[in-house]
Amino acid sequence: MHTYSAYLARIHRVFDYIDAHLAESLDLDALAKVAHFSPYHFHRIFKAMAGETLAERVRRRRAEVAATRLVAMPDVTASRIAMDVGFASPEVFTRAFRSYFGMTPTVWRGGGYLAWSVVHREALSKIHQAESKKHQVVLDAIRKDAGMWPHGHVPATGDTPMNVEIKKFSDARVAYMRHVGPYGSASISQMWQRFGGWCREQGLIPPPRLMYGVCLDNPGMTPADKLRYDACIEVGTDFKPQGEIGVTALKGGKYACASFAGTAAEIAGAWGRFVSDWLPASGYVIDTSDEARCAMELYGKDFKMDKDTGVFNCELCLPVRHAV
Repeated sequence: MHTYSAYLARIHRVFDYIDAHLAESLDLDALAKVAHFSPYHFHRIFKAMAGETLAERVRRRRAEVAATRLVAMPDVTASRIAMDVGFASPEVFTRAFRSYFGMTPTVWRGGGYLAWSVVHREALSKIHQAESKKHQVVLDAIRKDAGMWPHGHVPATGDTPMNVEIKKFSDARVAYMRHVGPYGSASISQMWQRFGGWCREQGLIPPPRLMYGVCLDNPGMTPADKLRYDACIEVGTDFKPQGEIGVTALKGGKYACASFAGTAAEIAGAWGRFVSDWLPASGYVIDTSDEARCAMELYGKDFKMDKDTGVFNCELCLPVRHAV
């Protein structure tokens, strides 16, 4: 199990390297060096753990990032976007894009993306509905482990209008544990329980310190089984990666932050309301110019959980810029 966790952490670092270097040559030999495997073993291990070949992963991420930019950056030409994410030519980009999304970049940018997003979000919604019993099982486990998180009464915000503030964050160095799979699933809560146990073993909690839940992918773009979510805690410069626990830097900057108080089963719906209800009329758009800035949940030093209801408090934070 220790070997599996160590291998998984190395594969996750390759995922992150791919995203950070899309415009560069991402061949087998170069990425095998990132993972510290021989090319032969790396190819086999990557496919087994990622559920796709290395070439498929690179093509998919280039297409998904380009698709996001086509919508969010209307003043940038498709050719420029194609080059910026690593496609060799506009023709190669168009073929790859059509192969993955079933339409050309022009059709996508003209509104075709809406149908794609609806399909993915509906699929995710069905997963959430099927997860209700699993969420209850996780809540029961949280109740039994009274010492894991700070407890206290937390009134749920429900469907009340969101209180949103624009904040500027500094960069943060964090240790993280990663989940790959649907956002809003009970397995993310289970991971948080494991991560909390690890933090406690390491002496990182208590006392309370900033923790983050980082959504690395767009659920309207990426298949549900490929969505990445990191549970993170701030650490000092002396902390080193260990086992499945990695270390990364969260990129600061301007974020729109909405207060949330609810259960783990309700947080996906709150994210949906934040993006669909508040964002369009806010004068801001999601900043996609830097993939290192991601949507995240901020669990502040005032974080607590109601052990009777499972309600907890956090802030939902979107990287934003002023709309043009």
